[in-house]
Amino acid sequence: MKAVKVIGFILLGLLVVVAAAGTYIKVALPDTGAAPQIKIERTAERIKRGDYLANHVSVCMDCHSTRDESLYGGPVVGGLVLIQEIFGINAHIRSVADGYAKDGFLVVAPAIFDRIERGVELKYEDGAKAFALMGKLVPDTVLLDVAAAFEEAKAESGKNVGVIGYCYGGFSSWLAATRGETVKIKPACAIGDYPGGIGRVATETPACPVPVHFGGADTHIGSDQIEAVHSAHPEVEIYVYDGAEHAFNRDVWTSFNPEAAKLARERSLAFLKAHIA
Repeated sequence: MKAVKVIGFILLGLLVVVAAAGTYIKVALPDTGAAPQIKIERTAERIKRGDYLANHVSVCMDCHSTRDESLYGGPVVGGLVLIQEIFGINAHIRSVADGYAKDGFLVVAPAIFDRIERGVELKYEDGAKAFALMGKLVPDTVLLDVAAAFEEAKAESGKNVGVIGYCYGGFSSWLAATRGETVKIKPACAIGDYPGGIGRVATETPACPVPVHFGGADTHIGSDQIEAVHSAHPEVEIYVYDGAEHAFNRDVWTSFNPEAAKLARERSLAFLKAHIA
């Protein structure tokens, strides 16, 4: 008999808990109504774009840095496409993206090696593999990934979008400014930090404002490349940082130059806000 009473009390307690939970849900939580019926038109163009975004742009979390309104407050300043070095979307590139996200930008960093090998994230000691992968990149194909990231940043931020890149990413950022129309994008501005190989395309004309940052002691980018940009485009802002090596912004490597990195970032941030906000 005692067992029956105990079971009865347990069942009664459970009923009370369920009733209380139901009352809480109905009274305390907002009534959002029935879920809307959303119908998405399946077009060949949308399916193709969805497949492209899913398989080639980001893989997805490591390549995106979105602005958290609860932490930083205020409106989104604008969108920003951040193009990686030749070491993939590694911890350093993610930290750079996060830094600009904290400044108010919605940042999208496309994984430009994904067409060759998915999920590339190299250490800076892995130079041989990095250069091997770089050799397989096709600049105009990389621009397709930049364009997809651009459209993502534009759609999510609802603002103008700029482009910034480092090393090979700086080279690609220059191409986004000069060849953007070929992939149907027009950046508000583009910034190149130590853009290796820019001398080969220096005569191409940017369709948006562009500053370029070089290390004065960069053995990868000769002064002839700097001069090529200056001769072809005297209007382009060129900054040369005395004593700074290649990759002077890479704060996890021996090339890091804190003074040059700080000044270059301050100039880049001011430039982005002036042309995007």
